[in-house]
Amino acid sequence: MLEELKRAVCQANIELFERGIVLYTWGNVSGFDRKSGYVVIKPSGVPYDGMMPDDMVVVSLDGRVVEGKYRPSSDTPTHLELYRSFEGIGGVVHTHSRNAVAFAQSGLAIPALGTTHADYFHGEVPCTRSLTEEEVAEAYEANTGKVIVEAFEELDYVGIPGVLVKNHGPFCWGKDPSEAVYHAAVLEEVAGIAQATLSLNAMSHLDDYVLDKHYQRKHGVGAYYGQER
Repeated sequence: MLEELKRAVCQANIELFERGIVLYTWGNVSGFDRKSGYVVIKPSGVPYDGMMPDDMVVVSLDGRVVEGKYRPSSDTPTHLELYRSFEGIGGVVHTHSRNAVAFAQSGLAIPALGTTHADYFHGEVPCTRSLTEEEVAEAYEANTGKVIVEAFEELDYVGIPGVLVKNHGPFCWGKDPSEAVYHAAVLEEVAGIAQATLSLNAMSHLDDYVLDKHYQRKHGVGAYYGQER
């Protein structure tokens, strides 16, 4: 079942590890097949080394395990909440990457300070509010997804394909698992650049018109970055 998506999700998880974005088992990637309504996700606590497509777990949007020999990631309910709420996405990534987590633990958004950020995120990367004690006790992972969705009530999840969960870490998404990992890698890099900039006490927010220009030349209707497709 969903063999091609299993391969894609497995490879995306391995790429996280190979790029040094995660340690040990600290992260997970999923992919969503909207035709079947099923999600493929990394198994919980399984090392990346030697991971195979058959190790991936297939779950329904209500969290029921459809196929797999392992338990799915403990973050599965968060992934499912994002798939239910963000109609245009087909891949979700969660990591505990150092620079992004530093912002999350500080409860700070990653500001758009320069054009590197603007090439990929059309504005600051937001940080969610804290979950309440009741939300943690009731359904921690599902409510994590809900506070992410809440943070995007007035934001474009396509233009800003990532978020920081306060005191926790980043979640990113994309049209498929590979693009979600790409965004996770870029998010970690721009978080590091922002930290370095802030440490110099030289923060200067990028002008909105430059932010818009850099984002639109890659992703807008008249995008001209790269080669014709």
